Amino acid sequence: QVQLVESGGGLVQAGGSLRLSCAASQRTFSVATVAWFRQAPGKERDFVAGIRWRINSTYYADAVKGRFTISRDSAKNTAYLQIDSAKPEDTAVYYCAAALGYYRNVAASGAYVYWGQGTQVTVSS
Repeated sequence: QVQLVESGGGLVQAGGSLRLSCAASQRTFSVATVAWFRQAPGKERDFVAGIRWRINSTYYADAVKGRFTISRDSAKNTAYLQIDSAKPEDTAVYYCAAALGYYRNVAASGAYVYWGQGTQVTVSS
């Protein structure tokens, strides 16, 4: 069982930056992929970014490419999402998720068995 705890959410002005953290409750040697998803009010949960834990390959949704950066620190069992050049449309609850097996489609939410509780990000215009 892996428990994920997000932190770092809050209020930021448009154009500003924020860093989200996702801490795992145990060593992540069994984790294949960690991803961030987000859900805005009245909308579906969307893929934001993903990282293959062992080989450090990263993937991004088109809407955040060039502005968001996903990374991980294996020694700390923690993944990060750096948000730069924030836009009001980035406002959402952000969730981190972990998949144990290899799935070709990093963006498929069904591949992830562990989810955090979410952290709110609000971008003011």
